Amino acid sequence: MRTAFDFSPLYRSSIGFDRIFNLLENAPQAVETWPPYDIERSDENNYRVTIAVAGFSEDDLDISHEPNLLIVSGERKKQDEVEYLHRGLPVRPFTRRFELADHMTVTGASLNNGLLTIDLVRQVPEEMKPRRITIAKQDGARKAGQVEKPKQAA
Repeated sequence: MRTAFDFSPLYRSSIGFDRIFNLLENAPQAVETWPPYDIERSDENNYRVTIAVAGFSEDDLDISHEPNLLIVSGERKKQDEVEYLHRGLPVRPFTRRFELADHMTVTGASLNNGLLTIDLVRQVPEEMKPRRITIAKQDGARKAGQVEKPKQAA
């Protein structure tokens, strides 16, 4: 499916951002709104995803982490033997996907009072972090001059 935007001019001037443009091209048109969730950032490298999953137990939920993708799904495994006059709490199966940045790892998850909390941390390897390059100074100052064209052999 194509969007109304043409990203080809941006492809020419960007290196390594192809994945971002592919995500924009393949973005789903229908937005999932259930279950509701929050994403918090406590500092530069620590994040927390909180999902409202009232009515689900730990056994009903599944969290999987793939490279650049966090998948949370839930399905009630046991049905209550109760006759409901009104059922207002949604307990339908769900799958929620979160696109993660590079080097994100899940450090923990907990379920408390109907809120599933997933902690994430970004651990960029030392060799991938930006580093400052010093410029070496030359001993003798060179004067500006005209560059001569190399002579060609006849």
